[in-house]
Amino acid sequence: MSGESGQPQAGPSHAGLDFPNPERNRAGVPGGVIRRAGSHGRRSWIQKVLEQITDSPLQWVTPSEVVPVAVLAVQRYLLEDEPRDTIPKPPLYCYDVTISDGVYQEKCYLDPSLNFLVYKNILKVGIEMKISRVSCLYNEKRLGQGILCIDNVHCGDTLEAISLETPFRNSAHKEVPERPLRGGKSHYLALWNNEDPYGDIWLTNKQPEEHNFNNTKIISLSHLEMTWANRRNFPALLVRILHKSKLRYYGKPDKKMIEPYQTFLEVADSSGTVSVIMWNALCPEWYKSLRVGLVLLLQDYSVKKSYPFRMQPLPVDPQIKLISTMEICLNLRDPPTNIIIIPEKQVKPEWRLPKLNHRFITRSELDDMPKNHICDVIGILVFVGRVQRSKKKENREDFWSYRWIHIADGTSEQPFIVELFSTSQPEIFENIYPMTYFVCTQLKVVRNDNQVPRLLYLTTTNESRVFITGHRSQPYINDTKVKNFIHWIKTRTDTEEVKNTVIGGYYPYPPVPETFSKYSSSVKVESLLTAISEVRKEIEDLQYREQKRIAIQGIITVIKYIPHTSATESASASETLRNANQPSTSQAARRENQSQERDSNKRRQDDDPMSSQCFQTGYTSLSPTKKKRILQGPYAKLVPMPQPETSAQTKGNKPDMPSIFRQESASTSTAGKAKRTISDRWESQLWREKKFGLIDHLHYSHVYPESIPRKFIFEQRKFLTEQFNSQPAKYIPPEGRPQNLEDFKSALSLGHFEVTILGLNHEIAIDVAFLPMYCPEDLRTSQIDTLLTCMNYSCVYPQDEPGNDTLAGSRALAGDIIKAASRLDRVHIVGILDICNLGNNKVEVYLHRIYSPTNTS
Repeated sequence: MSGESGQPQAGPSHAGLDFPNPERNRAGVPGGVIRRAGSHGRRSWIQKVLEQITDSPLQWVTPSEVVPVAVLAVQRYLLEDEPRDTIPKPPLYCYDVTISDGVYQEKCYLDPSLNFLVYKNILKVGIEMKISRVSCLYNEKRLGQGILCIDNVHCGDTLEAISLETPFRNSAHKEVPERPLRGGKSHYLALWNNEDPYGDIWLTNKQPEEHNFNNTKIISLSHLEMTWANRRNFPALLVRILHKSKLRYYGKPDKKMIEPYQTFLEVADSSGTVSVIMWNALCPEWYKSLRVGLVLLLQDYSVKKSYPFRMQPLPVDPQIKLISTMEICLNLRDPPTNIIIIPEKQVKPEWRLPKLNHRFITRSELDDMPKNHICDVIGILVFVGRVQRSKKKENREDFWSYRWIHIADGTSEQPFIVELFSTSQPEIFENIYPMTYFVCTQLKVVRNDNQVPRLLYLTTTNESRVFITGHRSQPYINDTKVKNFIHWIKTRTDTEEVKNTVIGGYYPYPPVPETFSKYSSSVKVESLLTAISEVRKEIEDLQYREQKRIAIQGIITVIKYIPHTSATESASASETLRNANQPSTSQAARRENQSQERDSNKRRQDDDPMSSQCFQTGYTSLSPTKKKRILQGPYAKLVPMPQPETSAQTKGNKPDMPSIFRQESASTSTAGKAKRTISDRWESQLWREKKFGLIDHLHYSHVYPESIPRKFIFEQRKFLTEQFNSQPAKYIPPEGRPQNLEDFKSALSLGHFEVTILGLNHEIAIDVAFLPMYCPEDLRTSQIDTLLTCMNYSCVYPQDEPGNDTLAGSRALAGDIIKAASRLDRVHIVGILDICNLGNNKVEVYLHRIYSPTNTS
């Protein structure tokens, strides 16, 4: 992938680098003077380029020799408006890219025209990159200094390993704390969101210290509330932290604020609870050192009238007065606030500071909790989804980071389903994995009992905090429900836990309602339906790990089953389908890729349906006579699929093989793997008539390895966790031998379906994936016979080791779905699509739900 750009904007540089000075011949000196290469060792490509641009009459050059360099860091920051800018612009985030040529490292400025390479995670750490055009931005306030700018690049493949031992050519680039190359902003932001503290400006060294209170005048919060408007000087406050919010970054290009951060603390004494706002540079100094439960002595603060539209969290003790008329402000100056952490051993009973009261609930209690109820949970993680992102506002560059997790606590067969947004605790958010004891506070109940399936999950709030280690030192350790969980977990065995844990993959949650009218009332978008001609732009606008749900109208014209089985079967399937209707370009390319991977697949075992995205014990193995159910996602009411046709038994096929998979001249394989026939694919007559006259055909039905949930292996937790986290800002050398995600067993037993939806005007079609999930249970509930119904449910349950019956059952289920789809021939439907950008030009589109004329109202 390459990108073109014109001349970069000129402007002042910050932490720039000196260019060659013939009178100085030293390397690594402050200011970054370049050493003219001698005869010793390998010549630096970076150095040659800098010498070339210095000797050029232009501000840019095309290097005389383009050689690969390694990318070691991609760092983001907000660039403030230049003096010549008269019209304020929306936030413009810039990127500094650190490269290594094997001799030196160099921090370079990425021209904004190439920012899209970062947005799409094409330009990322660990890859090989060729730079074909560079320019320089001079610092006009300093003599002979400028910044090396990357104007045109080609991003290559990921390198197996990169040495971090090469020195910076410019010693200023290794100074601590790190500074961006341009602008006056003093720090870098987290690469993918603004909530996480990133970099070395965030201190963690604040410790409790004993204080002599003899000469300290203390005022209560209730007394301060009554008198603050008439005071100029405020006595000290002695309070306990009850809640701590995540960080809020409010930087804008036109605001020359060095560290524009804000966080809220809810603090209390014996007379009441009030909001404390910590501003700007105090946040990097104190945020990571403050935690819920600490006792603070606050001096030299300011007081102002509270913001009327902010909702304070509920007090931990309903007897404590909630003070909402004023706010306490802590600043580095005006006045400079003095904060002291008081050791718990110095806290006196007569101060009557409130204790922390938690609101733990069990999973069995969740069913009765009202909407928006605030609670705390403890459990063991049994599913950890991949990190995803969603835009805060359309047409902006700011995103939320979040992931879905499942927590089991032993009180129910169902887990807690939690939408876990970043809580400004990246050291936890990026290091959670299954089999971890997990506590999350201040969660809000989301529920809708008027839709099918019933919607019920928890989501984090602004004050949510997460804990995965050090539980014994936390105040909640003495809570009764916490003790009950600890007792339950001691009865578990390692075997049980290993079988029921899953990590990563596409996660179709939350489920949509059963009718389109209910769906319409549940979504908040400007346009409810997306024209199929606009889908390409929707896809192209997605950024890395962004997932978006849209609704389109169309007609299902093709559905094809792609099994998730061995390479041998895949090979025979490709051979069988070769003479089918003319494949699309993407399908042909995909079969070519499968052929290239066949040799490596033969060295691997078949993917086993070992686990799932739900936590359940006491499950039974699948038998051919059991009812089969297709469900999608991690949570649902359980509904059986229809029984296989009995006529299959009379013709010598397996009892659970429907006629759609029956072979006319071949018997079933003795290994229990029936050969696929052309019946694995259904194609409508309408498609045969229209497919060659399309003006556009979008191909997004490929399912990438990152979208398959994997059986979690504790010994490989570091590798698996990294695969489903966001791309890091700095290169992390791999440990041990290189690993491949495809070598890890899938948590699914079924394959997937490629579904072609033709637009209502018969001009544009799109191929999408339908990824069903498998559940062997024999519940006596009403059967379903349409694709519409089976896509409405969202749960996965574990099953035993795969066997012949499992493979046959998967095919039977596939046959049922294809039959159901064939009943939609020429029927106008509304399809709910999940579009996902996995980065590096990998995009998937999943069919989440279908509404037909029978369920649109």
